[in-house]
Amino acid sequence: MNLEEYFKRIGFHGPFSKPDLETLNQVHKHHVMSIPFENLSIHCGEKITMDHELIFNKIVRSNRGGWCCENNLLFAWVLKEMGYNPVTLGSRVYNNTINQFGPIDSHLINKVVIDGTAYIADVSFGVSSQIWHPLELVSGKDQPQSPGVFRLIQEGDFWTLEKTGRKPLVLNEAFTNSPLLDKSPTKKIYGFTLVPRGVDHFLETSHCLQTDPKSLFTNKSICSLQTATGFRALIGWTFSEVTYNNQDGFDVLDMKDISDDDVDKVLKEMFNVLLANKLVPINNKAGYTI
Repeated sequence: MNLEEYFKRIGFHGPFSKPDLETLNQVHKHHVMSIPFENLSIHCGEKITMDHELIFNKIVRSNRGGWCCENNLLFAWVLKEMGYNPVTLGSRVYNNTINQFGPIDSHLINKVVIDGTAYIADVSFGVSSQIWHPLELVSGKDQPQSPGVFRLIQEGDFWTLEKTGRKPLVLNEAFTNSPLLDKSPTKKIYGFTLVPRGVDHFLETSHCLQTDPKSLFTNKSICSLQTATGFRALIGWTFSEVTYNNQDGFDVLDMKDISDDDVDKVLKEMFNVLLANKLVPINNKAGYTI
């Protein structure tokens, strides 16, 4: 494991002289633009681990992405190697179907303090909820980014990340009422406390998320990558190319279904993902929107 390989993987060429906010912003954005949020291992018969070496080999050396327990764990290692002092936190993802937070810390994020100011770094939530740059850990402050306006809200010891987005403009009428669409202007994404968490805190959850028949991740194959103008996503067989904030203030969604024969081609050409094992796409009914 070395930083040079990681920097090459994300296309970061510096300059890097000290662990400051500008550098953190650049590396964070390069990561989300280069490494997908994906759970394809589950549907390729592969086990997802939280072993640093295995994650590095998978994501950096094998042109894969990963989910939060891979991407954000790798990112924490990167930040430490660069001289930052990240603290790993656990967060509970908000379920918009039942309007409440999940019961367990199923999402791993990192807190970074620079010159006395704390930031939340998260390179692995994917789709329209993906932050491009770390968020300042301050309550109630609107923090505009290309995907929309993010804000963190503090209530006691609990912090909530929410986002206000734009109205979707769906080009293909067949997907106007797709369950993948979230038309609510403001949504909660996840909530967390500032209690530091180690890898052990996530091991059982990681196992359950990739094996439980009721888990979102066993019911949907997901691959998402941020682009210079928005993001791409392949959910099961549904491919979406999303362009943020067109000239009329909409997010434009170009959605289509692809065939089994085209899945590997789309993964390679649109996400730069090469799979060693055969993917079995799946898109069962579950509370998931892009």
